[in-house]
Amino acid sequence: MGNICRSPAAEGVLKHLAGLHVDFEIVVESCGIGDWHIGQSPDYRTQQTAQARGIFLTSKAKQFQRDFFEEFDFILASDKEVQGHLYQFAKTPEHKAKIGLMTDYSPSYKGQEVPDPYYQAGGAFELVLDILEDACEGLIQHLKKG
Repeated sequence: MGNICRSPAAEGVLKHLAGLHVDFEIVVESCGIGDWHIGQSPDYRTQQTAQARGIFLTSKAKQFQRDFFEEFDFILASDKEVQGHLYQFAKTPEHKAKIGLMTDYSPSYKGQEVPDPYYQAGGAFELVLDILEDACEGLIQHLKKG
């Protein structure tokens, strides 16, 4: 929602895995629906959890812009609430076709929401990274197929 937990973690995981497994360029950015964290670094708990896995989160929070539909091939949401907001922003069937859930590519968590760990105990951040790693590996395999 605010681009300080799940989305920057997904961006970091995807960039990390792409660097290990992809020989073509992948442009990855994360953003939120709300504007309340613009310019902030990812939540420290998200950063700590990612760093423990060798993933460093360097992005700053930003808000979704409609022109992202023209810039990116995939617009992936962490949960159905965010996905619903994205559908409201989409103006064409082509834009709507780009929207999905991050877990649409996950072999183990397909179609599930990535839970928001912000108000949860520390283990919630580990679960989020587990889900995102699985989903990002699946997305990379999808991209490699063409």
